[in-house]
Amino acid sequence: MDVDLSTKKIVNRIKELWTYRVFKVAVLIHLIYLIFSIIFVVFILRDMSDYYVYYKSAGIFIENIQDLYNQSNYPYAYRYFPLSAVFYIPFYLMGFELGFIFYVIFNFFLCVLTSIILYKIIIKIKGKGHEKDDKRVIFYLCLFFIGLPHLSNYILGQNNLLVTFMIILSLYLYLNYENLKMQFIASLILGISIIIKPIIITIIPFLILIEFDYERKWFHLKFTKSFVRIVGSLIPLSLNLFYFMLYPNLWSDFLQTNFTGTNPVDINFSFSLTKIIINGFYTLGAPYSQILILIVTFLIFGGTGFIIYVFRRKMNHPIIFGYTYSVLITLIVYFDSWDHHLLTLTPLLMIILFYLPRKSKIVKNYIKPGFMFFSFLDIGFFALFLLIYKIFPFNFVPTIVLIFIFYGITNYCIRKKIVEF
Repeated sequence: MDVDLSTKKIVNRIKELWTYRVFKVAVLIHLIYLIFSIIFVVFILRDMSDYYVYYKSAGIFIENIQDLYNQSNYPYAYRYFPLSAVFYIPFYLMGFELGFIFYVIFNFFLCVLTSIILYKIIIKIKGKGHEKDDKRVIFYLCLFFIGLPHLSNYILGQNNLLVTFMIILSLYLYLNYENLKMQFIASLILGISIIIKPIIITIIPFLILIEFDYERKWFHLKFTKSFVRIVGSLIPLSLNLFYFMLYPNLWSDFLQTNFTGTNPVDINFSFSLTKIIINGFYTLGAPYSQILILIVTFLIFGGTGFIIYVFRRKMNHPIIFGYTYSVLITLIVYFDSWDHHLLTLTPLLMIILFYLPRKSKIVKNYIKPGFMFFSFLDIGFFALFLLIYKIFPFNFVPTIVLIFIFYGITNYCIRKKIVEF
């Protein structure tokens, strides 16, 4: 009986949403993304897609794991942890074509589930002055649903929707459940997302429940809950140690692929600040160290973000800003930041957009423009880069937008009083 009621409730909700024109358009456009990507990858891109890299990694994991980081096996570098390949084994066993079709369908359902969880989060945290109904929330969810990073993600066969789903799900659990069991489960989910996408590891420090108490002039740390969060997020990652210890060459190959090899040096359309600086040195023919550039950039933005987070003013749900800081830091700092990676950022920007007061100047000047830019305009600068990179190899406009958003949320976090800004 309960199942019947739930099913009827879902059907009625879908019928209600279908009365919104923007919802119909969003569903249609997203379905076009799906169909186009299946045709494009299966018949055209095929062995040059990112999905092919995942597909090959699954086969190599089964047949000869020590060859996992032999980059001659792939059209692009395989940068992930060993256990990441396990996720793609079911699709590998289906064969390339059928596996990719099911992979795309799976990602579509992940996008739907992510949108549902986003809706629940936004309804819970909506700030001052926002409409009581959910029409504007639905509108922004539809914008997220048709954002161009989805097209990039589907065409390349990327895994960002899986990572985004786990990030948003873990955030939902952190926001809604205070007990240690659920906090631990949320952290496990987050740890799995890091296995799939190692660059999300920057989120771990922001799980620590620490803040500066301005009244007592001292730090306040919730040790037990912080410990549970950190341990939970590290457990999935630690499982990779078994393979690194069993096959020591995997660890050295993993480090070389991600940090010390030639791949991070290659000129490409990445919009990270680190990559722009490297492209500059490379173009000028000047000596440089990519690791040193990465470390300095990380210390500036990672250090600033974490310090501001610790010294933030009193606020509800600070972990929302912790998540956003971590993704911004990753996109600004790591060598390769692509259009499809933005699927991990735009949902968080949408949450902040509704978290802050309706008339907030920070929303008006930083968050909303950033959300719109990364949803619909960023891909244009990728196209421009392809036209001019031989004479000007710098995809810098998205970088500026990232830094502006970083500044905007920092401006909010350091204010001592809640005002309409």
